Amino acid sequence: MRRLLKLIGTLVLVAVVAAVAFFGVASLTEYRPKASEALVVSGQASLPEPSAGTELTLLSFNIGYGGLGKDQDFFMDGGDMVRPPDRADVQANLDGIVAFLKQTPADVYLLQEVDSDSHRSYGIDQVTRIEDALGGRGAYAPNFKSMFTPYPWPPIGKVDSGLVTITGLDVASATRVALPVPFKWPVRLFNLKRCLLVERVAVAGGKDLVLVNLHLEAYEDGAGRAAQMAELVKLVEAEYAAGNYVIAGGDFNQSFPGVDYPKVSDNWTPGEFDASVFAAGWTVANDATAPTSRLNDAPWDGNNQLYGIDGFIASPNVEVKAVQTIDAGFEFSDHNPVKLTAVLKG
Repeated sequence: MRRLLKLIGTLVLVAVVAAVAFFGVASLTEYRPKASEALVVSGQASLPEPSAGTELTLLSFNIGYGGLGKDQDFFMDGGDMVRPPDRADVQANLDGIVAFLKQTPADVYLLQEVDSDSHRSYGIDQVTRIEDALGGRGAYAPNFKSMFTPYPWPPIGKVDSGLVTITGLDVASATRVALPVPFKWPVRLFNLKRCLLVERVAVAGGKDLVLVNLHLEAYEDGAGRAAQMAELVKLVEAEYAAGNYVIAGGDFNQSFPGVDYPKVSDNWTPGEFDASVFAAGWTVANDATAPTSRLNDAPWDGNNQLYGIDGFIASPNVEVKAVQTIDAGFEFSDHNPVKLTAVLKG
């Protein structure tokens, strides 16, 4: 009995030491972005300098890291999958996404959940693949970097993922602006560090067009998302107050006004988009004629919970001409793209 107790004690000690070592290494290697970081902008511009009266098209698309097509589900939404069963599944989704983007011309592409080097997408460099396919000026802002994410089982593993903005406009600068992180240690070590990808484009007459790519918090009680919205509002209104044109788009993880889909699941509920946080004259642009997202509690069969959580906001000096949710049938991603047409006012 003594030998058994000693063995158990030794195993417990080894487990404790291993856990301390693991969380120690995770803490030392935690992704700690600064409040503001300059990003590399690659590629060449192909569009002329915009001016008052210029019409622009923007496409926002959460591509679900190529791992959330019609045949996939996701454990955080009540499904089973951590990643698709085969690399070919991710490659097929990515091929479909790239083909769609090439067939859907836009002056600006705002993409979310693009993996650079992640276990969940079999290490495929989606950032380079998409930038090479579309050309233009591209920038990548990481918002999920973890050397090893230990949950669930099998584990998520390494993640390097984020936002990508690609445009034919001549981008003068791109900046990663950190958003509040709602998670505490140790969950924070392995979770997203959300951000805004802010790009500046010179407009004839001395002002800037400020493009903001975003993906706000999803899996928390709502306080984190509200704090992130507050930072977004502060940034865009400061830019408008400086005389600049501002368009922000992406995945807000909030139901837009006028969007009401029948509730068929309680596995995940988005926040509610409060348009009153923006001053008078700002435009909240969404299209409720088709859903922008579906729940991943099961592969897509037409009966999943639907949402309208992707769209745009535009400053008062930007006229929104049209906004369209493109119904892609959730073939290659759990989101549908949203396209905006807008004009810079004189």
